[in-house]
Amino acid sequence: MTTSNTHRLRAGLAALAAAVLTLAPTTADAATSHNAAPPTSNVRDVCGPATPGHARCFAELRTDVHGGTGVRGLAAKTGAATALPKGLSPADLRSAYKLPATGGASQTVAIVDAGDDATAEADLAVYRTTYGLPACTTANGCFHKVNQTGAAAPLPYDQNWGVEIALDLDMVSAACPQCHILLVEANSSNEADTAASVDEAATLGATEISNSYGYDESGAAVQFAKDYSHPGVAILASSGDDGYGIPEAPAAYPTVIAVGATTLTKATNARGWTESALNRGGSGCSAWFAKPAWQTDPNCPGRMTSDVAADGDPSTAPAIYATSDGFNGWGEVGGTSVSTPFVAGVIALAGNPGKFPNASALYAPAAKAGLNDITTGSNVYKLNCGGDYQCTAKPGYDGPTGMGTPNGLSAF
Repeated sequence: MTTSNTHRLRAGLAALAAAVLTLAPTTADAATSHNAAPPTSNVRDVCGPATPGHARCFAELRTDVHGGTGVRGLAAKTGAATALPKGLSPADLRSAYKLPATGGASQTVAIVDAGDDATAEADLAVYRTTYGLPACTTANGCFHKVNQTGAAAPLPYDQNWGVEIALDLDMVSAACPQCHILLVEANSSNEADTAASVDEAATLGATEISNSYGYDESGAAVQFAKDYSHPGVAILASSGDDGYGIPEAPAAYPTVIAVGATTLTKATNARGWTESALNRGGSGCSAWFAKPAWQTDPNCPGRMTSDVAADGDPSTAPAIYATSDGFNGWGEVGGTSVSTPFVAGVIALAGNPGKFPNASALYAPAAKAGLNDITTGSNVYKLNCGGDYQCTAKPGYDGPTGMGTPNGLSAF
C-alpha cells in the first residue's frame, strides 16, 4: 500500500470511528445505562496517569482489604495471625474456567513491566507456598528476572509498579503452576522501552508474553506495532480500565490478543459461577488499525477490542501477595491487569502458542464450545455506544468480553 493510500485509510478509519463515538447518550440516557458506575471509593489505580509517550499499568487495588503477611497453614503450627483476604484462590479460578491443575511445563510465560520489583521472587514464593503450588525460583530454573536487554544486572530503578508485577506473577501461577516465568523489567514505562522488552522476551524464548499496560492508540503508537509481532509467540495485552472509548495500544495491534474483563461471582447454577461484563473494562473501535479479516463485527470499521476476557472486577478479585511500594502483605487487586496474565497462563497451559499469531483462533467456529459467552453487563463508564455490542455484552461477539471467557482448554 502506498504512503498516500495508508494516510487515506487512517483518515477514513478515524472519521468512521469518530462517528461511532458520537453515539454518546443524552444525560437521561446515561442515567439509565445498566452497569454504568464510577469507580468506588475503596478502589485506587496502582499506577497514576501516564505522561505522553508512556504506558500506565491497569492494576486496581482494593484499599479496604488487607489480610496480613502470614502464610496460610502457619497459624495452626505457630498460633500467628494469618488472616487472608477473601479473594479468589487458584482453585477458585480453575473451577470457574474448568482448567486442569497440571500442564504447560514446556512453556515460558513472559511478563513485561516497568521498573524493578526487588521482592518479586520472594513474594511469588509466599503466594505459591500458600496455595500449594510448586516452587518457582531462580535456583530451580523456573523463574528468571532480567532487564530489557536480557541481562540479570543492572536492573532498572523502581517505578512503583511493584503491585502490578506481583499481580502478574501470581496470575500466571494461578493459571499454569508448572509454567516457567520470565519477568522482563523495562527501563521505564516509555513506549519504546516496553516495546524493546517485548522483543527481548521473544528473543529469550518466551512462548507467551503478557502486557498489563497501555496507552491511547495514536499515530505515534503505530511505529511499535512490529515489536508486538513474533510468530510462534502468543502476545496478549490489557484492553484497559476506562470503559468504552479510545482503544489502548498495544491491545489494538492486530497481532495482539486484547483481553477484557468480567465480574465473576460464585453461584448455584450448573457452572457454579456467573459472569457479566466489568463496568470499567476497556473496549473500543480503532481509528489507526484496519479490521482484521477474522474479525467481522458490523459497526466498527477498524480493529475492535477486546478478543477474550476473564475476571477483573476488584470486588470479585483474586488474592495476591506483595511487599513493595508501600504494600505489605495480602490484598485484592482487579482490572484487566488480572485477566491478561491469567489468560496468558491459560494459553500456556494448553501448550499451543503457535495458534496465536493473532486472536483469529478465538473467532473460529471450533472455538465456540471452549468459551463462555458473556451476555450481560456493559462498560459504559465515560462514553455510551447506545446499547451497541461495542460497549454492551450480547450473545456472540461484543467489545467488553470479546468472544467470551475460558471454558476449559479446547479454544486455546
